Amino acid sequence: MIPWLEGDDPFPPLASALKHPNGLLAAGGDLSPERLLAAYRQGIFPWYSQDEPILWWSPDPRMVLIPSELKVSRSLAKTLRNRGHEVRFDSAFEAVMQGCALRGADHAARGAGESGTWITDDMRTAYLRLHELGYAHSAETWINGELTGGLYGVAIGRMFYGESMFARVRDASKMAMVHLVRRLERQRYGMIDCQMHTAHLASFGARAIPRSEFSLRLQELVDYAVTPTKWNAHDVAA
Repeated sequence: MIPWLEGDDPFPPLASALKHPNGLLAAGGDLSPERLLAAYRQGIFPWYSQDEPILWWSPDPRMVLIPSELKVSRSLAKTLRNRGHEVRFDSAFEAVMQGCALRGADHAARGAGESGTWITDDMRTAYLRLHELGYAHSAETWINGELTGGLYGVAIGRMFYGESMFARVRDASKMAMVHLVRRLERQRYGMIDCQMHTAHLASFGARAIPRSEFSLRLQELVDYAVTPTKWNAHDVAA
């Protein structure tokens, strides 16, 4: 059994999370900015489908990417040198969320692997509010004035939490990812939460660490005094 959260109930200790399914910690509560920020500060994230209650997770081990450990394949490096694309930040946050949601619905309809149908209407509303407050951000790849891919996540202190990505053109989300990681490294972010293992994330240099280690690193990083604000759309390294 997992606890049901009501009102301002605190999250239970991370050690109480289930092993099967890995990391399920609690259910209920809401998606208010206060609840979401409290969750992220403790290494907890919401993940549930349209027909489920809000479910809160903290898996063990935890997939993370240290910005300085980013790996870029030769083929992707060649694509990045192509001047036919532009990467921007926070210029189309809602459109990026919509792209991620549609990608997930398409995967579910085709029975393909990971489903992103967890990006419900309530989730979109909640993260748009975090974006307005300066906590949630997007990285976007544009080609010929069209949004072709990107990703979004949450920043607290010097910690970034990746949420979802999509691509309509080959490598579009990967290009946004590389520019995002490089931006975070320039701004001295210490860690990117990738949540759970995928081969795609591992190819960028992400690795799994014990939840206990993740929590210790997390507490140091979220306590940095960084004012939440919308990012400069064109703060992209050459």
